[in-house]
Amino acid sequence: MVSLQSALLDAVCESDLLADLEKDVTHDILAAAQIRRVPPKQIITTQGDRVTHLFLVGSGRVRFYHLTKQGSLVLLAWLMPGDVIGLLAILKHPFHYMASAEATSDCELFTWDHSLIRKIVSRHPVLAENALRISLGYLRSFVNRHIGLVTKTAEQRLAETLLRLGEQCGEVHPDGIEIHTTNEQLGGLAGVGPFTTSRMLSNWVRSGTVSKGRGRILLQAPEALMID
Repeated sequence: MVSLQSALLDAVCESDLLADLEKDVTHDILAAAQIRRVPPKQIITTQGDRVTHLFLVGSGRVRFYHLTKQGSLVLLAWLMPGDVIGLLAILKHPFHYMASAEATSDCELFTWDHSLIRKIVSRHPVLAENALRISLGYLRSFVNRHIGLVTKTAEQRLAETLLRLGEQCGEVHPDGIEIHTTNEQLGGLAGVGPFTTSRMLSNWVRSGTVSKGRGRILLQAPEALMID
């Protein structure tokens, strides 16, 4: 059981999964969870495995990805505190995890096994509505991503992806917004090849729009990325 005094509560009470719930109900649901502490590079879920748990990210950062038959990693999303993994666990007969999740920093996860989260959802049906809303949000993101592949240039997609990451998980510094990502990860999210990604980032570095370090990009002039 989780202590209701846990500092993690503040990080997740605003999660979309817990929207429209009374504060005491939210705390009861979180108190029923187990806290799982995960170090960097540890796998949380593996695509193709049977769904056994629902996870709510309390702290840290998780990458959500698909591994192709050829062994290529396709990054689908970065997950931050308040995001969920394994929404299929709320179904009576969940199928398999559709993607893998891996901690990229020290993480703390609220976890409920399948039978427990099913009982909680039966008592609080709004959780099922919230889960559907989250799922549709993911679908909207992937639809927009697909439309972008057809209608937008590689530069537009890369710029929009950088701006979105800056808003979602960027760290504000006096000289800009820092995003922890590699060229490969950024290009994967934008649907842009590694050579083109590297070339465009180099152009933006020369123009002073961004600066780069190992595994990080600093947005210095995000307004310059608002490409029509």
